[in-house]
Amino acid sequence: MVHRQNATALSSEPTTPSRRRSSAASSPEKPPGPLSITISPEERDVVKVNNYSVSELKNACDDALKRYLSRPDLFKQIHLHTDVRLVLGWAGVFTAAATGLYGWKTDFEKSKPGVWVGFILYLILTSLQTLYSYFVEGDTIFVGRRKTFSKRIMTERITISSRTLPVSSSKTSSQPSSTNLPSYSLSINYVQSTSGGKSLLAKGRTSEAKEYSAFFDEKGVMAQEVFERWVGELVEAVMEGKGA
Repeated sequence: MVHRQNATALSSEPTTPSRRRSSAASSPEKPPGPLSITISPEERDVVKVNNYSVSELKNACDDALKRYLSRPDLFKQIHLHTDVRLVLGWAGVFTAAATGLYGWKTDFEKSKPGVWVGFILYLILTSLQTLYSYFVEGDTIFVGRRKTFSKRIMTERITISSRTLPVSSSKTSSQPSSTNLPSYSLSINYVQSTSGGKSLLAKGRTSEAKEYSAFFDEKGVMAQEVFERWVGELVEAVMEGKGA
């Protein structure tokens, strides 16, 4: 099963029933895409998962996508979301430890105000971490940026979100198997700009889904070349503003 969706963009392009795309504008200055940088088989490690574990299937695809797009000459991964969650998490840990140490070394009655302050601060930090993960980070798995020079300095930014789509209702009655799996869905946003982001050169968005069985065999071994080609085609299409 292949499901594809696209958002409205600045320039119209012809579409096909199987894939519809839109982009803001296609820049004549085209940086290299993922498919133009080859990977030798020796560079890949075998990836094997349990076909009946959806979390393992998704995590394997997420990790493969990050490795593929963060190669040299492609995008430098931005770890802002991870950094924010780590800062809030460690701040909560230190707050809890300091509150516990203060309550242990101080007389019970005297320590009550300080312990309450520490407890409330811990709750705030924990809540902020949860809210940030849910509302800000969401399903985002990759944020990358690249600067290239071709008569002028151009900056590209790509944001990719992923999620698992359940098996379609027509298949729910059948027994689970390696060929009856949920789908891996990607949503890609791409922006190319210059002059420090003041001048927009291109902007595109696309989304598509494929069953996990397209990337994993019956033993759970990942066909990394197939997955990378699919991801590369999606990224290059949204970079160029073309429909396939």
